[in-house]
Amino acid sequence: MTLQKLMALSCLLLPMLASAHGFEKDQRVPPVGITDRGELMLNHDTFSYKSWNSAQLPGKVRILQHIAGRSSAKEKNAGLIEAIKSAKLPHDRYQTTTIVNADDAIPGTGMFVRSSLESNKKLYPWSQIIVDSNGVARKAWQLDAGSSAVVVLDKDGRVRWAKDGALTQEEVQQVISLLHTLLK
Repeated sequence: MTLQKLMALSCLLLPMLASAHGFEKDQRVPPVGITDRGELMLNHDTFSYKSWNSAQLPGKVRILQHIAGRSSAKEKNAGLIEAIKSAKLPHDRYQTTTIVNADDAIPGTGMFVRSSLESNKKLYPWSQIIVDSNGVARKAWQLDAGSSAVVVLDKDGRVRWAKDGALTQEEVQQVISLLHTLLK
């Protein structure tokens, strides 16, 4: 094979490698159970945690966001979060589920990460926040360390769209449009 053909082939394969993840379109996410921490619960200004697993995902159209426990990962898809807020999606049929990989946080920042999550839960009590202390979901879903993955699930919990990494503005619009379509 010539060098030119090898270069062309590598250029074709590179985008697939860059967005490698364990999500398959029209399938449910690979099963995950998070028992160390888990879902952040808020009851009368008191926070607690309960075990969570991916079998709980069906029932609503949702964005499943998996982010490393560091601000750089959160910022990667901040544009999508702002677009979701602006879309004013119906809470009875839509939910954002955010899994924070606390295993992938900068050492010594755990208290700040937890404080930020608690503030967000107070502001958006209808959102689901899961703290994954051991990186179980990242490993099961084959996600990049330090990253932010976004998955759109239909009401049956099936993957309709997924990307591991920062979304472009065009992809943000594509996701919002898909959410509106799924909610019709």
